[in-house]
Amino acid sequence: QLQVVESGGGLVQAGGSLRLSCTASGSPSGTYAMAWFRQAPRKNGEGVSCITWNGGNTAYIDSVKGRFTISRDNAKSTLHLQMNSLQPEDTAIYYCAADERPGYGLSPRVYNYWGQGTQVTVSS
Repeated sequence: QLQVVESGGGLVQAGGSLRLSCTASGSPSGTYAMAWFRQAPRKNGEGVSCITWNGGNTAYIDSVKGRFTISRDNAKSTLHLQMNSLQPEDTAIYYCAADERPGYGLSPRVYNYWGQGTQVTVSS
């Protein structure tokens, strides 16, 4: 079982930056698959970015490429999403997802454990 907690959301002006963080704990595997998802009002949720367990490979949804960067810390247990050049279209609740398997992908089916979400609001 994993416990997933994310933080770092807030209110920023367009063009600003935020850094989201997420910690997954409760398993000694050290090979967690981790990703960021988001859901805006009246829209389907979407995978934003994911990263392999060792940080060697990453993927991003087209709308955030060049602006967002996903990374893992040296302990391989904390996930970050550096969000630059934020736009109002990025406004959503951002969820951190994790799984004990060393998986990879932007499908929610890859992940069995989810954080509570952190609100990101970008004003124009």
